[in-house]
Amino acid sequence: MSFLFGGRPQISSEQKIAQAEAEIDMVSDMYSRLVKSCSAKCVDNAYREPDLNKGESVCLDRCVAKFFEVNVKVSEKMQGEANG
Repeated sequence: MSFLFGGRPQISSEQKIAQAEAEIDMVSDMYSRLVKSCSAKCVDNAYREPDLNKGESVCLDRCVAKFFEVNVKVSEKMQGEANG
């Protein structure tokens, strides 16, 4: 009945669980793409040292920042197109 007064209809527990699972899948996919992309660009496959060197660390920081910046811009663009 909440839809009569401008509210949204209630979502069932199963729908909430399905939405949460879909969100987890999307976040996991984004994380996997981020790691794969930035690791390929910034980390040498030879693994000569046990820790990241300064260059690799800076490269990864920049790569992650750019990845999220682009992700936000794409999301805003898609939301803008969906709204009007």
